[in-house]
Amino acid sequence: MRVRLTLDEDAHDFAAYYARVRGLTLGAAIGELIRKAQAAPVSRPDIQFGPNGLPMFPPAEGTITAEMVKKLDDEEYDPKRYC
Repeated sequence: MRVRLTLDEDAHDFAAYYARVRGLTLGAAIGELIRKAQAAPVSRPDIQFGPNGLPMFPPAEGTITAEMVKKLDDEEYDPKRYC
């Protein structure tokens, strides 16, 4: 099927590179990428709701205590530690 489409420059660059590396035409590469995306499993977060109906974070290991919060509050914030 012949189709004309407009791609963002970064998407075109990626598809063109993918096609070149795989030895495909641009159309075949885009078709292959679409089929791969279609077959990929979709991960959905396990959203739980509290008794009041509000969504809650999923359970995690450990418990956040008031002491932990106070310790973090007393520390100087350094964004490099969290990146």
